[in-house]
Amino acid sequence: MSEAAYSGFGDKALPFLKALGFHQNREWFHENRDIFEEHLNEPRGRLIDDLAERLAEKKLPLTCNRKTSTFRINRDVRFAKEKHPYNTHVSAVITRSGTKKDQGLLYFHVSPDESFLAVGFYAMESDELRAFREAIVSRKDQFDAALKPLTALGFAFDRDNSLKRTPRGFEDVTDPEIVDLLRLRHLTLSRRFSADRLEGTALLDDLVELAAAAQPFLSFGWRVIDPVRAARDETNR
Repeated sequence: MSEAAYSGFGDKALPFLKALGFHQNREWFHENRDIFEEHLNEPRGRLIDDLAERLAEKKLPLTCNRKTSTFRINRDVRFAKEKHPYNTHVSAVITRSGTKKDQGLLYFHVSPDESFLAVGFYAMESDELRAFREAIVSRKDQFDAALKPLTALGFAFDRDNSLKRTPRGFEDVTDPEIVDLLRLRHLTLSRRFSADRLEGTALLDDLVELAAAAQPFLSFGWRVIDPVRAARDETNR
């Protein structure tokens, strides 16, 4: 384990994020930055450090690091309708490369309103998503088997912003369960967690458990999208 091992988020973590929602200005944030660093940012960094070590020990093909896996507290407001400068959550992704642009991820989100873990394939390119949908139709039994370890842990598909109609090219699919899957914009599953999981090493343990349970589903997806990406890269050379 790293020298400064993860031992949970600070007791002011959630109160700070809640207060930040009311004090969306740089003056307040900088006056309270020490709380952010001590109770949120540094614990998140320790969590990521220890998680990367645990994943390597278990030989799971996922990793993370402080620089490339975390999301900034500052919002990019250039194209946003809401111009408040700060996020009211902290989060990070865990992928094969440890970067945010890699597909097939774990994600943790700490917020006073809704903390959750997520896993899957988010914002795929259109050719990747089509290939994934085709794989669900043609290999539904394998897909279902790959999901079982995740559903056993209480994870369920995120259906926010699902399509209202079956996507083009799949109009002949009539199985209601498959149709429901085909209408998903993202192939991600999530599970909320309570504030007590931020204490001690509970969240670290949960993420290691999730990483192991996610392997069948992530492997299914990687086998689908990796050839699509490779072919696209070859075409663009």
